[in-house]
Amino acid sequence: MGLKGTKLYSIFKGKCPVCHEGKVFSSKSVYSFKKFDKMEERCSHCGHKYEMETGFFYGAMYVAYAVSVAFSVAAFVSTYLLFPETPYWAYIIIVVATLVGLAPVTFRAGRLIWINLFSTYDSSKAKK
Repeated sequence: MGLKGTKLYSIFKGKCPVCHEGKVFSSKSVYSFKKFDKMEERCSHCGHKYEMETGFFYGAMYVAYAVSVAFSVAAFVSTYLLFPETPYWAYIIIVVATLVGLAPVTFRAGRLIWINLFSTYDSSKAKK
């Protein structure tokens, strides 16, 4: 794995930002609606505590908002480029459907990006 040891690896694989071994979310499936938001308290491999302080993940909402905006813009632009004669109401439906359909993805992405901003990879903990 060429990306192991980078923040991108941790974000895209949903792994611990410190050791890149333990999983952050309890359920692997993003679309398991009863479990998509359930996080492990600590890394099963290195013991890193994910929620560093009370309210730590409030900042992840801003990151998730930015990811949602990126998905919205991508849906709008791709619709415009592929179907230039689309009426305005169809753009609204497409963007809203994109946001609703990708809500669990943006939730997880926001948290994973946020936690990776405050944690760094430690190769000595990865080999433990």
